[in-house]
This record gives sequence, C-alpha cells and structure tokens, in this order.
Amino acid sequence: MAPLKIEVSGLGYAVGGVEILKSVDAGMQGGEITAVVGPSGAGKSTLLRAINRLIEPSSGEVYLDGRPTSALDPLELRRRVGMVFQIPAVFGDSVEEAVLYGVRLSGKNADPGRLLEMVGLDASLAGRDPQSLSVGQQQRVTMARTLALEPEALLLDEPTSALDEAARRRIEELVGDLNARLGLTMVFVSHDLVQVERVADRVIVLAEGRSVGAWDKEDFFSGAGERARQFIAGRL
Repeated sequence: MAPLKIEVSGLGYAVGGVEILKSVDAGMQGGEITAVVGPSGAGKSTLLRAINRLIEPSSGEVYLDGRPTSALDPLELRRRVGMVFQIPAVFGDSVEEAVLYGVRLSGKNADPGRLLEMVGLDASLAGRDPQSLSVGQQQRVTMARTLALEPEALLLDEPTSALDEAARRRIEELVGDLNARLGLTMVFVSHDLVQVERVADRVIVLAEGRSVGAWDKEDFFSGAGERARQFIAGRL
C-alpha cells in the first residue's frame, strides 16, 4: 500500500456557529485517485477547500507528506496541491495567457503548447480567445493552468458536472491518463457513482460533515459498500 500523500485528522470547519465539517478523518494515498462522495450538503467541496487552505479549518489538521499544511506557506501549498473547480474560470485575452496565468504569477514560465497537449488540446489553440472555447475545452485549459505549476496532487471539485456526456467522458479519460503518466495523487469529488466506478481507485464517504468510511473501489461497489451506496442514493 502506498504511503498517504494527504491526511486529514479531526478536521472541523464552522461558519457563524454552524458546523460544516465535524471531525473528519480521511487519507489519500500517493499516486491514487480518491473519490469523495456523499449526499448533497455533506461537506465534500468544503473538505477540498480546507485541504488547499482556501478556507482555514476551525479544528484538526491536514498533512501533506506527513507535514502539517498549517506550517506551509499557502502559496507553496497551492503550488504543490492544485485545484480545479466545478465551473471553469479562464483569465486573459488568449488561451496562452489563461494557461500561463498562475505560473507567471509565481515568476516562472512554461511552454503553453506542451501544456495544452498534455490535456488533449491542440497547441494551435494558444492564440484563441478562451471565451470562444466550449465549456469542456475551458475546463481542460484550467487543468493545463494548474499543471503548469507541476503539482504533486490535484483536487477536482465536480469538474464534469457542467459538461455534456461526451465532454464528461473526455475529462474522465484525461484524469486517468494524467494519473497514470504523471503519478499525480488526485482527489475527485463527484455525485455520480457510475463515474466514480469508472475513475476512482478508492472511495471516501462523507455525510452531514462527518467521515462515514473509506473503501477500495472494488469493495465499495461490492456487498461491503452496499449500505453506503444506498445511503448516498437516499434509499436509507
């Protein structure tokens, strides 16, 4: 079993006295794709934001390679652990500017054509207005922008929910390909268990801000995980 790349221990997050995360414990193994699933309002997206310190936990700790992320500079953390959101946000007057936006802020540069090709887009798109691209293409551009920083892990917050079925499948294939080629640790939030079965190596279930359990994919989609699947589907 691979060592944990990301570990969440006793993580809590509250806003205005309302607890959104309640002592969540979870581990994401290096080089694997971990799906985070659960009913609506379970705290899935909040967990990803806390891992990346886009929000600061009220209690508990997140560890990256065994080191508390609270000891890391937030910008260093976000370089090492990239994040892709549900709705793609592209910046700049060209696809090239959109791809290089983050890496240039860090004072570095990268090859936009190579990055576009890494996410399955033609390098000739570099000069295009990013707003002229389809939503699926824009999501790939945001992934290329994240990959430009050469992250060790990638957090994906329902990255296919705004896409049609064909574009959704292409993003799923891209996630699997990047995981295989680059060895990226990926944490993938999804509400679609069929998609989870296609993409994930491991499944973590949240409910009402708590961690319910974790399974290897094979166990989750067998009898061992049946009760959790029924719970997510609202049948319990």
